Amino acid sequence: MLGPMGREEMRAGDGDRKAVAEQLKTALDEGRLDLHEYDERLQRTYAAKTYRDLDGLLDDLPGTIPVQRSQVEPATSAPPPVTAPAKPNPTPWLGPYAGVVLVCTLIWLVTSIASGELLYFWPVWTMIPLILGFFGQRYGGGRGR
Repeated sequence: MLGPMGREEMRAGDGDRKAVAEQLKTALDEGRLDLHEYDERLQRTYAAKTYRDLDGLLDDLPGTIPVQRSQVEPATSAPPPVTAPAKPNPTPWLGPYAGVVLVCTLIWLVTSIASGELLYFWPVWTMIPLILGFFGQRYGGGRGR
């Protein structure tokens, strides 16, 4: 009868080998391994069949202590706080369009002052969509598309 299998006898997966290879690449980039030693360890990494084969490859590198030997417990992530969903703005154009109406009114005011007489108030035509949008949002239930 077979006894319980320890971690060292378990088969390593492609993701495990890739994680070790990435840590080796980091050690090479930091100058902790020379190219020859990196190549040797990388070949052993991709030839590894069990976790035991992977264990000795990172032991002498800082910051790469295997999880089973680490004295630091991994942090548990707290669930994200529950927030109420933001209420969508049914008429997002209303604010920017009010700016357009304001600019048109300022243009009318400057031209009226420059001419010395009160000119026809043409910005009223730009106010019509703004007024309809405002009242539609206020009294029409704020239904957007």
